[in-house]
Amino acid sequence: MQKLAIILPCYNEQEILPKTIKTIDKLLNKLINAKQISPSSRICFVNDGSKDKSLKIITDICSENKHFCCINLSRNFGHQGAILAGMNEISADIYVTIDADLQDNPDCICEMLNKINEGCDIVYGVRDSRDTDSWFKRTTAVCYYRLLKFLGVNIVYNHADFRMMTKRAVETLKQFPERNLFLRAIIPLVGFKSAQVYYDRTKRQAGESKYPLPKMIALAWNGISNFSIVPLRLVTFSGFLICFMSFIFLCYVIYNWSAKGTIVGWASLVTIITIFSGVQMISLGIIGEYLAKVFIEVKKRPLYIVESKINIDN
Repeated sequence: MQKLAIILPCYNEQEILPKTIKTIDKLLNKLINAKQISPSSRICFVNDGSKDKSLKIITDICSENKHFCCINLSRNFGHQGAILAGMNEISADIYVTIDADLQDNPDCICEMLNKINEGCDIVYGVRDSRDTDSWFKRTTAVCYYRLLKFLGVNIVYNHADFRMMTKRAVETLKQFPERNLFLRAIIPLVGFKSAQVYYDRTKRQAGESKYPLPKMIALAWNGISNFSIVPLRLVTFSGFLICFMSFIFLCYVIYNWSAKGTIVGWASLVTIITIFSGVQMISLGIIGEYLAKVFIEVKKRPLYIVESKINIDN
């Protein structure tokens, strides 16, 4: 029997944590009693700098139940860093990452285990529908996934960060040194045999979403800029296009001057200059974003810092 580690990144989830603890503990005991996993399997909360009582709730359950453990980060490093911290700091044969808000269906872990036993190294949890999301979120999500595919990014459609990985896959993932994290696109690069498990995503039962619109936009841009150079190529293409349009405009000006002797249309000229100036600023901004990512990568700052650990025995 293999040791399973269920990793739950947690940031200000005091409202939902009691139910999460009860649900995940029940699931773990079910799997242990069915002899599907080792009795030494663990439920690992990664406290990502929570400001509420989340750490106290986790600490209390760790002192009462040996199946629970905690990795307490020194500050908020973000969802992606917290996931990596869980996989790096605890030893197991199989890892599953799932958000602490219970919107992803924990019962899918049983089906994921079956896929692992069939020889898969990575099993993706995929949302079968987005009925619980708003129209805006559904529409933007579909457009975003299509955009990533168009830009050549290898990503699993409607998959977030609910997945199961073998130790071999996790050890291979550790070879990727990126500081700008977007695990949804990094993990498919690992390769190995994979499968998908479908589920219906439920509404958040307590607390508030930790991914407001600004964070969603930042994560979306991270996915594009980390895995595609198409935006840079578009800058080059727009430069050639602008040069071509400028040449056409120059021909028009010369023709107007030769035919009428005067040059008219100063308003249109100013408009064109303004548009081209905007294109230049956008192009410089895109190039600046890529340079900023290089700046972050070369400094090689740690992805997370562990302040304390509870019940981590490896």
